Amino acid sequence: MNTPAKKLSQLAAPLFLEILCVMLAGMVDTLMLSSEGDQAVGAVGTANTYISIFLILFNIISSGMTAVMAQYIGAGRPGVAGQVLRLGLAVNLAVGGIITATLVGLAGPILSAIGIAAQLKDSAAVYMRIVGAFCLCNALAPIYSGYLRSFGQTAPIMAASLASNAVNLILNAVFLFALGWGVAGVALATGISRLVNLLWVWAASRRRIPAAGDPHPPVRQMLLRQVLRIGLPAAAETSLYNLAVTLVISLLNRMDNTGLQATARAYTVQFANLSYCAAAALAQANAILAGWRIGGGHPEECDRGTRRTAWLAVGLGVAVSGVFALSAPLMVSLFTSKPEMIRLISAMLWIDILLEIGRASNLVYGSALKAAGDALYPMLITVTFAFLCAVGGTWLFGLKLGWLAMGAYAAMALDECVRAVFVLLRWRSGRWKQHTLLR
Repeated sequence: MNTPAKKLSQLAAPLFLEILCVMLAGMVDTLMLSSEGDQAVGAVGTANTYISIFLILFNIISSGMTAVMAQYIGAGRPGVAGQVLRLGLAVNLAVGGIITATLVGLAGPILSAIGIAAQLKDSAAVYMRIVGAFCLCNALAPIYSGYLRSFGQTAPIMAASLASNAVNLILNAVFLFALGWGVAGVALATGISRLVNLLWVWAASRRRIPAAGDPHPPVRQMLLRQVLRIGLPAAAETSLYNLAVTLVISLLNRMDNTGLQATARAYTVQFANLSYCAAAALAQANAILAGWRIGGGHPEECDRGTRRTAWLAVGLGVAVSGVFALSAPLMVSLFTSKPEMIRLISAMLWIDILLEIGRASNLVYGSALKAAGDALYPMLITVTFAFLCAVGGTWLFGLKLGWLAMGAYAAMALDECVRAVFVLLRWRSGRWKQHTLLR
């Protein structure tokens, strides 16, 4: 099997730091922007919610191309990965141009159409226009990152995230505190940091991966079909799952007039996200190895490696979430002094241990299924049980039985665990071997 000599740990460690950087960046932005007041935070949060809906369109290509590239690299045809890169750049450049024009030119009408509060609209429109102007960075950076990732070059992606986060932090401080530009300054800092990220991964891909040809290059239309076969279900899965979470939050907001239940869940999710970083990194690293092994004609090696990775991811997720649950009263008291809030978050962090078991399994086996080309099954399972268990369970446990936020979090844990059973059964059935992109 003619693939880069990389171990799981070599791939996963940089990916872990990259994911952690992305999560911490949002927290830092919120903390720094809070100096401008709650309305500024609300305006940026609202704008980002709807910007992210547009950005999901870029994932259609980027999420599919990494799996396609990895299989061709595993088959000893790295030149095809260059073809997929150029195809991805062309598609996302066209889509990115349309989205940029939409966000810059129609920010006001978009926000009016969703019924944003009047006191938030002007600031949200400013943020949407400035960040939208840098939308091509969001379109092209995942393409280069996917290209690097498919060759096992995860360290440059981590370095790009570190550099862009540092730029974002410095420019936020300058634009907010030195120049007093408020929301516009935060938007400009965000845009420039994304440009830095794009330039970094572009330079790394040129420097680290030599150009290669293929003696029998595939037809572009066939490559596009292979990318969309994985990318479309993956993007639909993300979109519909986010819709389910939105419905869960709307149900939480109906549980009390003070916002205590929704706020407690928001705090719990921030801690839980740190528990899930390691599992997410392991899942992405294993997906790269799975693509190489499947493309190289070694499905049994892929099966063994994926099972080992799943056990490791579950173990780490349980360990980290267990530490958070044990130290919750002390840890949560750093953020809030309300006894009821501390009690509620501490209780939900115990439920999170069960949630992480399911989530780690879903991440590893779901990513491996997509790497094998079997992307439709995990999408159908996610959509079915996200609405049935997460949304339906929140209504039943939270509202009807009166468990409130505890019920909502139990429903989220149930969703993850039920889906974990189904993806595990799919993996063990071996049917994913029939979905290999290369014959």
